[in-house]
Amino acid sequence: MDARRYAPATQRNREPILEVLLRVLPTQGNILEIASGTGEHSICFAPRLAPRQWYPSEQQPQLRDSIIAWQNHYKSDNLHPPLDIDAAAEHWAIEELDITVNAIVNINMIHISGWESCLGLMAGAKRILPVGGILYLYGPYKRNGRHTAPSNQAFDQSLRSQNPEWGVRNLEDVISVAQDNNLVLQEIVEMPANNLSVVFKITDLG
Repeated sequence: MDARRYAPATQRNREPILEVLLRVLPTQGNILEIASGTGEHSICFAPRLAPRQWYPSEQQPQLRDSIIAWQNHYKSDNLHPPLDIDAAAEHWAIEELDITVNAIVNINMIHISGWESCLGLMAGAKRILPVGGILYLYGPYKRNGRHTAPSNQAFDQSLRSQNPEWGVRNLEDVISVAQDNNLVLQEIVEMPANNLSVVFKITDLG
C-alpha cells in the first residue's frame, strides 16, 4: 500500500517558499525541518538546495511513513530519513547526531499545534543553532492582534473549532518569544494566500 499522503497547499506554496529559502539559508551545511508533515516539501527542496543536507522530522508515525514513502519515489543524496521530533520536547533526536545544524525550517506548524510547540521550537533553535544560524517560519499570522485577511479569520475560526489550543498566532507574540531565545528578526516576506515568511537569526549564544 502506498503510504504517501498529500497536502494540497504544498503544490501552491512550495515554489514561493523555495525562492525565499534559496536566498536566506546558509549556502552549505545541515538544514533541519521541524514538522515535515507529508514530506512533500522535503522531496522538492532537498535536491534544489544541494549541497546542503536536509533532515526532515515529524512527531506523527503515519506522517513519518509518508515522508519515507515520498523519499522512496524521489531519491536525493542529500535527503535524510525522518527523525522523530516533538517540537515542544526539551531534547530533539537530531542532538544525538554529530552534526551542526545551520538552519531550522518550520512550515505551517505554529497555528496547527498548541502554543507549547512554538515555545519549544524557539528554545530548540537557541539550543542547537550556532551564531548566524537561521530559523525560517512560514504560515498565516495576525499582525497587531488583527487578521490580515477575511480568509485568515475564517481559517482561524475553523482551527479553533477543531482544537481550542490551535489558531492563527499574533506575529508580535511569536517575535517576542524568539527574542527571548536570542533570535533576532531579520525580515518578513509577504507570501501568496495571505501567508508570511518570517526569518530569524541567532546573534548571541548567551
